Amino acid sequence: MNEINDIITILTKLPGVGKKSAQRLSYFLLKNKHIALEISHIIEDVISNINFCSICGNFTTKDVCSICEDYSRDQSMLCVVEEPKDLLAIEETGCYKGLYHILMGSINPLDGVNPDKLKINELVERIKKGNFSEVLIATNPTIEGEATFLYLNNILSKFNIKRSRIATGIPMGGSLEYSDSLTLGKAISSKHYL
Repeated sequence: MNEINDIITILTKLPGVGKKSAQRLSYFLLKNKHIALEISHIIEDVISNINFCSICGNFTTKDVCSICEDYSRDQSMLCVVEEPKDLLAIEETGCYKGLYHILMGSINPLDGVNPDKLKINELVERIKKGNFSEVLIATNPTIEGEATFLYLNNILSKFNIKRSRIATGIPMGGSLEYSDSLTLGKAISSKHYL
């Protein structure tokens, strides 16, 4: 049974997977070995072939990702996100058609993540070399995301470029009475005029 415990232990290292979920997954994979083997082959193939885009930092199997290669996208817009998963979330909306820059994290001094550990210097170089008219800062609405936004906004204020930030506030279908005061306050301060 030590081998099963090894599977359970490794699965608990995945985000959002506790011990009970890891046990269920382990027994499911043991009962369905063909699925377990398929998962392991796909993961091995992807891990060995995936790289970071040399321009934006997105995942790709080539030197440059398909978004950076797509010249039909708005080359004057640059959206700055924390992680590749944030790029994917924005792409799924279909609302943004510009380029991206991935920081590979957010400023978090408690975890030892200072600005020099992020792709901020690369962002500055990209803005110097590019013809961007606007930078949309799309950091997460967390303390770390807010710190990152403030830091980036300060750096980008030195350039003659329009800066914007994604709005935060009450989600569609949400109720004001159940919103926390910070979210409600952000929604009010991010109001727009009709």
